[in-house]
Amino acid sequence: MVDRTIAFVRTKDVPPMPPPPNAAGPRKWIKDNLFATPANSVLTVLAFLALYMILSGTVPWLFNGIWTASSLSECREILGGSTGACFAVLAERWNQLLFGFQYQSELYWRPGLAFILLFFAAAPVLFFDLPRKLLIFTALYPFIAYWLLWGGSILWPILALVGVVAGGIFYQRFVRNSFALGFFGAIVTAFVVWTVGGYIIPDVEITEGAMRSVPSRDLGGFMLNMMLGVTCVSLSLPLGIALALGRQSSMPIIKYICVVFIEFVRGVPLITLLFVANVMLGYFFPPGSGVDLFLRVVIMITMFSAAYIAEVIRGGLAALPKGQYEAADSLGLDYAQAMRLIILPQALKISIPGIVNVSVGLFKDTTLVSVISMFDLVGMIRGPILASVEWQGVYWELYGFAALLFFITCYGISQYSQWLERRLTTDHR
Repeated sequence: MVDRTIAFVRTKDVPPMPPPPNAAGPRKWIKDNLFATPANSVLTVLAFLALYMILSGTVPWLFNGIWTASSLSECREILGGSTGACFAVLAERWNQLLFGFQYQSELYWRPGLAFILLFFAAAPVLFFDLPRKLLIFTALYPFIAYWLLWGGSILWPILALVGVVAGGIFYQRFVRNSFALGFFGAIVTAFVVWTVGGYIIPDVEITEGAMRSVPSRDLGGFMLNMMLGVTCVSLSLPLGIALALGRQSSMPIIKYICVVFIEFVRGVPLITLLFVANVMLGYFFPPGSGVDLFLRVVIMITMFSAAYIAEVIRGGLAALPKGQYEAADSLGLDYAQAMRLIILPQALKISIPGIVNVSVGLFKDTTLVSVISMFDLVGMIRGPILASVEWQGVYWELYGFAALLFFITCYGISQYSQWLERRLTTDHR
């Protein structure tokens, strides 16, 4: 007879049973996302049909591509009537697509080195967990890159560095209480030093520290797009901050100047400003100053981008509650300290999506310089390459390559901005 007076007590939990097949796994995801309703099922089927029609023509074209040929006609002879891309144009003209058709091939190492150093210079700014001492190289990089790309006397970048330092000293000693006025004063001081030095350097014989000079008209290809994008974005951000603060200034003259500048630039197409830079801007400089087209284009694109960034930052400033300004006043901070320590960090964090949107749009708009005879990546495709007899008629391969380069760059900027937003998130989640 079995003793049933002692109750059974389980000492271990029963292992969980696996979920039903329809409640987890790929089948559930497909059901919930692709075939949740009859309408979704129809749209899914139509989307797969459209994707199949696109890929059925694109994939053979890509995988049957020809990489070794001297002309489009030779590509067609090799294909023998079958479908395939003529990627040989990329293999033959890659140097022109990246560096232009006038930049000397033996000097390709100079823009390549400047491009590599760009990552080291941008790292302390983009990733603020790195040691602050690295910002010294970041501050010196623009002058190093200038000397690598243009060559010539090393005294030119040194003189420009002296002008920037003089402008910084002017800001620190005289107008620290006004960021906008100090910024413009620093720019004027740097420009005066640079202009005065321009009359001195040509009279000095230089035998050391000189590198082969490259005129701006020899710059081209994707290198030109990168130079314009990096330079204009770097300059337009502080200028946009100064314009946004100037628009909110209590000084009527500064406020109205900033308002008129922002509204005028935002109301004019960029292509119009580029034509002004090409034709008219040279008349605003002293006679014989020889300001080349690249600098004039940088000025106009920077002004255009700064006006839009100013409005984005103004929106970030308007989004801050009034209590933040009152908190800065209660701590006894002056205007410059309040803006640097309390107001601007919060406003810039709010404005990150808008600033990145303007930056990406600006980088893509650098292709507009092709309308004023600057042979950037698109200008090289539309001009020397497609005008040649060997590659006349090759479109998809060239423009696809250009689209890929711009997509990689813009996608990288977008991913970094999303990472930065997550990194700076301090709200309760």
